[in-house]
Amino acid sequence: MKKILLLNGPSLGRLGKREPQLYGHETLAAIVRRLQTIALTWGARLDALQSDEEGVLVSHIIRASGSYDGIILNPGAYTHTSVALRDALQAVPVPCVEVHLSNTAARESFRQISLTAAACQGQIMGFGARSYELALIALLGSPDAERRPRPRRRASAPRARRTAAKS
Repeated sequence: MKKILLLNGPSLGRLGKREPQLYGHETLAAIVRRLQTIALTWGARLDALQSDEEGVLVSHIIRASGSYDGIILNPGAYTHTSVALRDALQAVPVPCVEVHLSNTAARESFRQISLTAAACQGQIMGFGARSYELALIALLGSPDAERRPRPRRRASAPRARRTAAKS
């Protein structure tokens, strides 16, 4: 069974109440429950942690090595400031997908720089709570990818030549 670690940084525990026009009305608890359900349907397990403390997040990233098959990380404001999170991600051989509810590239200039993204396999942002689901899909892959038959290539039919009738 694959194990995925979901880590959420500062202020994400206030989802649903904090700037709902920007981050949506759904709570972090509801997002986590949905992700855990999705993971179970794919034969995987998702563990989640939210912390406002950088050191707690760093410790969990380091401990993920050997225990988890992937990390979904929403570093929150630490995205733009935390060399410690970046170093922790680079120190473990666990693939990580960074997620953001909003499109940080379209926000204030200081939010457009991610110190952690370069240490991740990829970054998904701007799809609200669906960003988390897309990250989970990226880490687990399609649940029926191996069972789904590949489409056969159609042999192209030879084209009939048009010949003009001679008069």
